[in-house]
Order: sequence, then C-alpha cells, then structure tokens
Amino acid sequence: MYFKYGDEEISYLKSKDKRLAEVIEKIGLVQREIDTDLFSSVVRHIIGQQISTKAQATIWKRMQNDLGRVTAETVLSVDASQLQSYGITFRKANYISDFAAKVHNGEFNADAIWHMSDEDAIRELSSLKGIGVWTAEMILLFCMKRPNIFSYDDLAIRRGLRMVYHHRNIDRKLFEKYRRRFSPYCSVASLYLWAVAGGAIPEMKDYK
Repeated sequence: MYFKYGDEEISYLKSKDKRLAEVIEKIGLVQREIDTDLFSSVVRHIIGQQISTKAQATIWKRMQNDLGRVTAETVLSVDASQLQSYGITFRKANYISDFAAKVHNGEFNADAIWHMSDEDAIRELSSLKGIGVWTAEMILLFCMKRPNIFSYDDLAIRRGLRMVYHHRNIDRKLFEKYRRRFSPYCSVASLYLWAVAGGAIPEMKDYK
C-alpha cells in the first residue's frame, strides 16, 4: 500500500510553484509505502532510528517471523532480551516494551490518535519513550496518511528545498514560507523533496 494522491494535489502544487511543477513533471508519481496499523508503525519507526532502511527491514522481518502479527500482546509475550535478539539495542527494546505496556493497559489510546488534530497527535505520540517530534510527524504521514505534514527536523526535506530553490541554508522562517505555499498538501510536496534529495534528478545539486 502506498501514500495515495492524485490530480487534485498535483494540480494545486503546480499552480503554486513553478519550480516544484518542473520537479513533479520530471519525477512523475512517487510511490512511498505506508503501514496503516498504528502499533506496528510506531514499533517500526523505533526500530528504524539511526539505522539503514535495509537494516530496519531485516529486523522487522525477524520480529514478524518470531511473533507473527506484531501487537501489544505479542510484544509483551517476550522479554527485552528476546526483542534485542532481533538486532535492536537494549534501549530500543525497552522503548518498544514500554509502548506495548501502555497500549495494553489503556494508558495510551491508539484509536483516539486517529481523531486528533495533527498538532495534538504529534504531541501525544512524542510523549512516548523513544518517539520525538520528527518520528511522530513521519507516523502521521506514513501511517495515518495525513495530507499536510512538512517536517523542519527532516534533513532530507531541507536538502531538497536547497536543491530545488538554490538556497544555501533553510532557516525556520524560510521553511515556514514554503509550508504556507504547499499547504494543505505539504505531504505530497515532501514526497517530491525527498525524491530530489535522494538524487531523482541527477543534474540538481545541493547549494549548501
């Protein structure tokens, strides 16, 4: 399953920004996988912090093979050392166990998150151990499919902005200018800026 967008979002962004319109034309449709199960999405994001995408996928596969469906109950059925054996640090294992316990005992209401505003959902998710604002923003985009996520803390987003708009630096004020321009479809703009930062248009360079 991929983050879904179409003509409405593309037409809006193209009408707001000529340079982004050129980027969209060159790259075409961007397919980024999503995981709409909030519990497993949080666990996967904790696993993936400060490691490669490939390593994250390997660890996640081991966890799925051992636990079956990754839920609060299946996580709580094993101890921290078992979680570590999948290839994660002791700290991450404790973060995951703590999250599972909070979901299991009702201290964290995963269903309620879906009905919150972006700001409230980010605040609630980032109250969890091991989840900062950036990770919460990624969960909103790649799990909850929120349409207007634009993360200042994401270094690749800022790199993409530098490359597309020829800036040497992206401070908060400049970043907010682009947020206002792309809103209410910042998530789709983010997909294209990530693609640019990853080298999707070889002739574009980072002006930092």
